[in-house]
Amino acid sequence: MPPLPGRRDPGRPFAPPADLARLGATGPIVPLTFPDGHAGWLVTGYDLARAILADPRFSARPDLRHSPMSRPNVRPGGTAAPAAPGWFPGMDPPEHTRYRRLLTGQFTVRRMKRLEPRIAQIVDDRLAAMAAAGPPVDLVRAFALPIPSLVICDLLGVPYEDHAFFEEQTDILVDMTNSETTAMTAMAGLAGYLGDLVARKRTHPADDLISGLIGAGGLTDEELVNIAMLLLVAGHETTANMLALGTFALLRHPDRLHAFRADTSQTATAVEELMRYLSIIHVGPGRAALEDVELGGTTIRAGETVILALSVINRDPGRFAEPGALRLDRADAGQHLSFGHGVHQCLGQQLARIEMRIGYRALFDRFPTLRLAVPPEQVPLRENAMVYGVWRLPVTW
Repeated sequence: MPPLPGRRDPGRPFAPPADLARLGATGPIVPLTFPDGHAGWLVTGYDLARAILADPRFSARPDLRHSPMSRPNVRPGGTAAPAAPGWFPGMDPPEHTRYRRLLTGQFTVRRMKRLEPRIAQIVDDRLAAMAAAGPPVDLVRAFALPIPSLVICDLLGVPYEDHAFFEEQTDILVDMTNSETTAMTAMAGLAGYLGDLVARKRTHPADDLISGLIGAGGLTDEELVNIAMLLLVAGHETTANMLALGTFALLRHPDRLHAFRADTSQTATAVEELMRYLSIIHVGPGRAALEDVELGGTTIRAGETVILALSVINRDPGRFAEPGALRLDRADAGQHLSFGHGVHQCLGQQLARIEMRIGYRALFDRFPTLRLAVPPEQVPLRENAMVYGVWRLPVTW
């Protein structure tokens, strides 16, 4: 089969890649031959995916699992290097637990709720700038990307004037067509900048997350740099693509958009449904079996890698009724696995939800006649990026 994640059909930009959907129709777990020849598994069933994510017999360590796609840090053997100090999503308990415990207090629901006024102000400022510039605009650069960039920069204590640098380096890292040299250069640039920032925070602490982690003690500069890099990249890349792709989807479903505009009580549920329906992470996360495990009648041998096809899993007809339909009032939309499940569930999910709730609502309230400025087939899709979305979204009003 073609390398994962597969190409999305420009005529059906919100549907899973056809290759993944075809495999999903054959069963909840199917054999998958990886680029390095490893015989692993692709999971497309919801119940099986949820079970794997919660099962400690499966490891998140990158040095134990194989990759189904080309990526900058893959070694000839097919596995990646061990997770760097502080890069906790690639660790298992108890190492993962140590970092997660340090960070959980920084991302509580209560603390995220306190950020709402600031997020609302950021959104309003961007919309005012859009209105002043006049149509047409690229919604990605004018709205979707700056909002989470500003928010995460505020949270980490990164000067916003440097946001363009971070956005450029992140784009390089997530574009799977870039060479290893290009990707490593971008990562080194980010690490160098963040190393200087950590040094400044040690001598001049402020009310921000990095200063808080320094104050808690016990973390080396290398750990702090890697944690900051992870949060910076994850904190803006995913939300920015959801804001842009979600807007594209709503504009392509005018009946759903009309209902969304008319009913403010629908906002939170609509965000969950967009997360389920769009599933911007094509495939992932991967897990390596630490021992022989039997799930759903299939035996996964120790050392075998399983990959989760989230874009298919979130449309499992055994879990969601009419899974291919965008239903903004879907009562069980929040059961999607876009934020993961188990101990590795997304740390910043409440922040992302708040940004999307405020962002979508304010955008369509401010510009009730918002529409595409180009034919939909001319909207460029991020087919070769680890995080799916659109490169540009020209809109007018």
